[in-house]
Amino acid sequence: MKVMILAAGRGERMRPLTDHTPKPLLKVAGKSIIEYHIESLVRSGYREIIINHAWLGNQIEAALGNGSRYGATIEYSPEGEEGLETGGGIFNALPLLGDEAFLIVNGDIWTDFQFSTLPRSIGEASNTYAHLVLIDNPAHHPEGDFILDKGRLFTSAQSSRVNKLTYSGIGVYHPALFKNCKPGVFPLAPLLREAMSKGLVSGEHYKGRWSDIGTPDRLEELAREMSTV
Repeated sequence: MKVMILAAGRGERMRPLTDHTPKPLLKVAGKSIIEYHIESLVRSGYREIIINHAWLGNQIEAALGNGSRYGATIEYSPEGEEGLETGGGIFNALPLLGDEAFLIVNGDIWTDFQFSTLPRSIGEASNTYAHLVLIDNPAHHPEGDFILDKGRLFTSAQSSRVNKLTYSGIGVYHPALFKNCKPGVFPLAPLLREAMSKGLVSGEHYKGRWSDIGTPDRLEELAREMSTV
């Protein structure tokens, strides 16, 4: 299974740190955020990695190269300086990702999640176009995103359950989810909600370590946590 690390965000909330450095290359405990992902993915058996980029993307390519020193093969999906948002970015990379299910990992999170536990085959046969990893709602996102009920994901309009969980930025996707999309800038969430309305999205609840590195304060907090491990 191929994997795509989403690394095209501008990192506005990280400024001024991201004025001259793309967010995935910011370091925690002496290592860039994206390198933690690559090393964890390789340990879990993922060797074919696609990375999209926009703002200062040439720095990402220069820093990571072809992936050989990590035991992986890295290809890049450039989007220009402005980027294509999450949905548009994945759609743009589909020629590199192929016709089978693929793993998506947000480039601005840190986690000890074991990627090897994820399903590697979804699609029409399993009536599943996406499988998302959810986590308990963090302080900065208390309202959550989706409802998990008996292994399937729903929006609040579809379920009587009140409590929602937050999307971790980790998910397995099938290209069929994007079959009606057109090239350009568009978000991923509307595609997921439409698929949920048809019962096509499964999920799981992860209760291990996870951090959204979206602001300088969160980056510093993670650095403090890792210095004590």
